[in-house]
Formats: sequence, structure tokens, C-alpha cells
Amino acid sequence: MDQLTDDLLTIQQVADKTGLSTHTLRYYEKIGLIQAVDRADNGHRRYSPGDVGWLDFLKCLRSTGMPVREVKRYAELYEDGDQTLAERRALLETHRARIEADLRELTANLEAIKYKIAYYRELEARATGGEAETLSAVSN
Repeated sequence: MDQLTDDLLTIQQVADKTGLSTHTLRYYEKIGLIQAVDRADNGHRRYSPGDVGWLDFLKCLRSTGMPVREVKRYAELYEDGDQTLAERRALLETHRARIEADLRELTANLEAIKYKIAYYRELEARATGGEAETLSAVSN
């Protein structure tokens, strides 16, 4: 086999590498999130390193909460070429702003939970006659 053929991966290898199921990979191809994947002579899909990189980015977008319709829009813009750079950037900036807002909310919620855990530890220590840990020491 030549080097180009050696770099190609089966659908199962891509699933293992990306953590996406083979069903998801086929679905992404069906709805246009990924372009038609090259096929071997036997008809089996063969993914290139570029395909895997694209899938990793799609997975990033999905795991950060971007809806499929927006991911699909991003993929369409990408396929349309460089004239869509500004629109792709704007789409990603909007998504980043949502993620940052979500992170602020999660951080605030985490701090409330940490405070409550420290509070319960102090109550438990008092109830058992042990030394009470201060809230500031526990929450650090």
C-alpha cells in the first residue's frame, strides 16, 4: 500500500478515534455536516486525516452546546469557501459568547455548592464533637 492509502481510516477506526458512533458518522454524512466520504473499491468508507480533523471540530461544537442546525450552517459556510470567513467568524463568536455565559453561571452554581458542602462539614463536625473546620478553610 502507498502512504496515502495507509493514512485512510475505516468508519470503525474513526469512531474509535473520535468517540463518535458509526451511526453518528453516517448521520453526519447524510445531513451534510461532512461531505461524502471517499469509498474503497468494496464500497466501505475511508476517512482521511482531514476528515478526522473536521469531525473533531464538529464534536467540539456539539459538545459545547451548538445546536445541529447551527453546526450545519457552519458546515455549509465552510463549503462555500473564503467569501464566508466573516460569517463563520461571527457564528463562532456568538457561540463563544453563549459558552462564556454558561461558564459564568456554572461557576456561580459551583461556588454555591462548595459553600453548602463546607457548611454541612462544619455541622457534621459539631454534631460529632470533632473540631469544626472553618468555612474558609474548607472552601479553598
